[in-house]
Amino acid sequence: MSGQALLCRATNPTEPYALPCIIALRDWRDGRGLLSTILQFIPAGAAPVQERAILSNPNQKSFPVTWDQFHRDSRALAWRLAGMGTFDAVVAIARGGLVPAAIVARELNIRTVETVAVKSYDHQNKGGIQVLKSISQPVLDIARNGGKVLIVDDLVDTGSTARVVREMLPGAHFATVYAKPMGRDLVDTFITEVSQDTWIFFPWDLDVAYVAPISGGTD
Repeated sequence: MSGQALLCRATNPTEPYALPCIIALRDWRDGRGLLSTILQFIPAGAAPVQERAILSNPNQKSFPVTWDQFHRDSRALAWRLAGMGTFDAVVAIARGGLVPAAIVARELNIRTVETVAVKSYDHQNKGGIQVLKSISQPVLDIARNGGKVLIVDDLVDTGSTARVVREMLPGAHFATVYAKPMGRDLVDTFITEVSQDTWIFFPWDLDVAYVAPISGGTD
């Protein structure tokens, strides 16, 4: 495994969740090894300088999620929703909600899948809300005629996005895979809660990169 990154699961008994982590073959000191490794998984030139500064901050709490972990958590969300009856449509909040919504729709056999595009983040800095794509009229009609509509997103953070979408579908069931305290009360169902000051790195945010051996050698 020399020069390779080691993928593992590490559970911290002091935290309310299992932390799927990417650990390089280097020292691990109070999470700093994780932060430096995350930087190794970002291709050169992919992140602006200011973003790299945020990532390299040793005080920044990070929660990297692998594809396998995200699939398991999304299926866990589907299991939790399965006992709530049949949903007539699912609305995915683009872009983070696209993957979990697809998994949930498949597991619950929901055939009507819609999207709503709401932009609230600009490079890791939280900004204002802009609706880029509204919910289609047929799905709005389903809700107004008494049908059950499910809204799915990857994460509820401050709740700003959730508030906007809830106004569009006030009677819908809102589900997210992850939740932070500020937005938790705005969703009906979620799987894992993380602290407000934790930044979640989703699998589409990361890439695999070569990690040099500790000795400095090249083979």
